[in-house]
Amino acid sequence: MNLSFVVRTGLIMAFVVALAACSGSEETAQAKPEPVHFESGDECHVCGMVITRFPGPKGESISGKEQQVRKFCSTKDMFSWVLQPENVNRDHVLYVHDMAGTEWDKPDDAALIDAREAFYVVGSERTGAMGPTLASFAEESAAEAFASEFGGEVVAFADVTMEHLSSGGGMSSGMGGSHSM
Repeated sequence: MNLSFVVRTGLIMAFVVALAACSGSEETAQAKPEPVHFESGDECHVCGMVITRFPGPKGESISGKEQQVRKFCSTKDMFSWVLQPENVNRDHVLYVHDMAGTEWDKPDDAALIDAREAFYVVGSERTGAMGPTLASFAEESAAEAFASEFGGEVVAFADVTMEHLSSGGGMSSGMGGSHSM
């Protein structure tokens, strides 16, 4: 009887632990925040420029439990922030515009996608805020078509480096200059 009690107690404990582990992962999956729309007065977290005054894809970060939103006037500025050593391992959700689903000159926030799943064209002739930027796409084939038309190299999120940001890329200098990193 004593052994039976120990076995039942052990099984109950194992069931409770398994149940808690399952509910924790469901909670995490449901905790992903929705993208936040860009408003006319929003300023870039990196450079302070008014975001909606410029063409090209924008980016945003929503951080951890506090759900702090940081908005960026370009994907280049978003990456320059994300790739900083103090931000690389932070718990944040990132969004960018899918440029296959919106106009370059005025990106529509209905086209915001998960930045970590996107493909980027680095070094194209298309410019965004302050010059060269990284064109973002949900589908690799759309990024390749863009690169065929406007030049550049297609890279996945995980492959974007600080060198991609500082290379300047692109044939057009746009407004000139770049943000310091």
